[in-house]
Amino acid sequence: MLSEREQERYKRQIMSFGQEGQERLKKAHVFIAGAGGLGSPISLYLAVAGVGRITIVDMDVVDQSNLNRQILHFDRDIGRKKTASAEEKLREINPDIMVNAIDVKIDETNAAYLVGGADGIVDAMDNYPIRYLLNDVAIAKEIPLFHGGIRGFYGQATTIIPGKTPCLKCIFPKAPPGEVFPVVGVTPGLIGMVQATEVLKYLLGIGDLLMGRLFIWDGMQAKADEICVKRNPGCEACGGVVKTARNKK
Repeated sequence: MLSEREQERYKRQIMSFGQEGQERLKKAHVFIAGAGGLGSPISLYLAVAGVGRITIVDMDVVDQSNLNRQILHFDRDIGRKKTASAEEKLREINPDIMVNAIDVKIDETNAAYLVGGADGIVDAMDNYPIRYLLNDVAIAKEIPLFHGGIRGFYGQATTIIPGKTPCLKCIFPKAPPGEVFPVVGVTPGLIGMVQATEVLKYLLGIGDLLMGRLFIWDGMQAKADEICVKRNPGCEACGGVVKTARNKK
């Protein structure tokens, strides 16, 4: 049940999807991998939307070079753990939700445990080895993976439903070379909001998800496009998966 405070707080979005939808958000648990450029807008917008429990994982400290894009963190946070900074801001922006910020490196020994019983995984990472690991966890737990990636003024996003859509390995069979790449802060802002929108639609069971579609953003031309992607029956990650995720619809 929503409290009077919550009903007042969310009344404008309750006009869009009703009180039952808001209660579904309150009961939801979303796992966010990364508290940086993508994780900042994703976590902020899920928090203000009233997603009841947010787990956010990162192991880095705030650096001055982060501040052009990582809007969870302020100048005063330089040198602090990103998780501490993120938890503080998210609790301040919405004290009615639960925030679990975990300072640890995600790896094959802890990924499934960290995700726990979450309803979905948000990929806010900047490297493909961890993304592939999150992809494996999503497949094993039969929950969606909301992927986003950025470079300079360009970005991409897709929603992966295990057993129903291509997985990350189907779309990107080989990881690109690791590198320090350019980032213009508006790009993770835009892509992060696309990812957050996909999370909300999934939890609410409304709209058309980015299933089998890779959203492509070209900020230099102010153009959005999409590429249709298909499952690879021989995919080493999802080739044998026949079940479908716990879709909220």
